[in-house]
Formats: sequence, structure tokens, C-alpha cells
Amino acid sequence: MSDGPPASPGRPRLLQTQAGTNLEAFGAREWGLLAAVAVIWGSSFALMEIGLRAFAPGLVTLLRVGFGALALALIPRARRTRIDREDLPRVALLGVIWMGIPLLLFPVAQQWIDSAVAGMVNGAMPLTTAAWAAVLLRRLPGRTQLIGLGIGFVGIVAIALPEIPLGRLATEGTGATALGTGLVFLAIVLYGLAANVAVPLQQRYGALAVLLRAQLAALVIILPFGLAGISSSHFAWGPALAMIPLGVLGTGLAFVLMATLVGRVGGPRGSVAIYVVPVVAIVVGVLFLREAVAPLAVFGTMLVLVGAYVTSRRESPGRRVGGPAVSPDPSPR
Repeated sequence: MSDGPPASPGRPRLLQTQAGTNLEAFGAREWGLLAAVAVIWGSSFALMEIGLRAFAPGLVTLLRVGFGALALALIPRARRTRIDREDLPRVALLGVIWMGIPLLLFPVAQQWIDSAVAGMVNGAMPLTTAAWAAVLLRRLPGRTQLIGLGIGFVGIVAIALPEIPLGRLATEGTGATALGTGLVFLAIVLYGLAANVAVPLQQRYGALAVLLRAQLAALVIILPFGLAGISSSHFAWGPALAMIPLGVLGTGLAFVLMATLVGRVGGPRGSVAIYVVPVVAIVVGVLFLREAVAPLAVFGTMLVLVGAYVTSRRESPGRRVGGPAVSPDPSPR
């Protein structure tokens, strides 16, 4: 039985999602996927910073997605799994909204806002994922998941606040800051939609085949910007070598793991992995860069972990928009 309005006969909806196949509390596999995504993406910020020392933002994006697609193309299962023609537009859309546009928006936005501001806005991605799921499924998330998502976002704000340069924001004015923040918000709205679009595709074909083709579609969008960035870049071994793990792990493997997670537990619950990313970044900074951590950030870290745990509990019945409460239906649509 399908949630939401039926598609027109013979014309499946481009935007669609469905519940995860596992509605129970996270087990070892789900926590393992979440931890791996958080560790890889939490460590990617350092690799991007190294890459930007020599390469323009557009070229960094082109290299990371290019290496990611190349790594997936070397896996026979990713190449040989056939995707039905009717689903190819949906896979291409996934590549554009999950990688093509957002990975270009972030470096542009951070010309006008601090990385802490970008990180705090990016932390709202689980909330935009839940909002898109409510629209596409015509059903609100369960109360337990809403509480967990709310706690986690408060934690993200607490982590970011000590790092926000209020003095710099005051001197640079609000126009550029608002534009930068708006671009990041657009990116996380697209991320939230992508996390939902990925669910039925992953369940039908597996993450490897879907992400390989999605990344190839993203390269079509990214290629002109990457080529344009060559003239303002220069070669250096350190930044060049940093692009390999950033692409193979941060773009190839991490997106596959994330797609697998949302396919198992649904978009809203799976996207809580984003809450744990800044926690990993803090740990990396303390252990390897000897960075100091503000007490408020420590408190925020605790809230993030609590929020992730609450969200991971068994998916409780949601309330259909305009109708009675219903249990999530994980059956294929």
C-alpha cells in the first residue's frame, strides 16, 4: 500500500520515497554504518582544507567526485547491476541534488560565512530530511524521532556557537552573511530531499550501482566549474594526495554507506549520522591538532549523542497528514 497520492498511470513520480526496511531500534549494523559515515565525513574537512591550499574550490569538487566515481567503477557489482530505464531520471536527480549542486554551493558560501556557521546550518539536514519525508509520505515522523531530532539539533547549535566570530559578522555586514547562510540552507534542503529519494533506489538496486550512476550525473554539473578552476590552481603533492582519500572514502565509500543506512532505516533516522560528524571533527581536532574545546561544545556533544540515541529507537507510529495515526509501511512501492 502506498503512502501519498498515486502516480499517474505509466508515469511514476520523480520525487518519491518510502520507509526503511528496518523499523526496529538500531542494531550493530546500523550503528556501524552511522559511525563509519560520521568518521569519514568528520575527517574530510581536514582533507578539503589541504586541497584548497593549491586547488580552486570547483577543482576540489571535481577531483573528489571524480575519484569517488572511479573507485566505484572498479567494483564489478556497481558496473553490472542494471537499473531500469524508468528509474534512471531519479538516479540522475539524486546525483544532482546530493552531490552536483550542494558540493559546489558550500565552498562558494564559505567565502562570506565562517565554517562554524556553515556547520551549524548543515546540522539542520536531519530536520529537512524529516520535513521532506512528511511531504512525500503524507505522514509525520513518530514522536520519539521528532524528540531525538530536536535534541540533536540543539546540540549542533551548542557546538557551533563558541566558534562563530560575532565581531567579524558585525564588521562585514548582514547582506553577505545572509547570502552565504542562504546558500548553505539551500544545500541542506537538497540534502534532505536526496536522503529520501535514495531510499527506494537503494532498496531496489543496492547502493553501489545507484551511487556510481548518481556520481557520474553529478560530474556533468561539476565539470565546467572544475575546468574553470584549473587556471587559478597550482600543483602541489600534499593537496593532490589529499584528494585521493577525499574522493575514494569521503565521496565514494561514505555516500554508499549513507545510502545503505537510509535504505535500511529510512531518511529521517538515517540522516542523524550528520549530527555525529562535528563530534568526530572535535575529537580529531583534540587528538591530532591539540585544539581547545569550549565547555558549551562539550555539552553540545552530549546532546548530539543523546539525540542520536533517541532517534535510533524503534520507529514509532506517525500521524498521517490530515488523517489518523498510521504505522510506517516498509513495503516496496
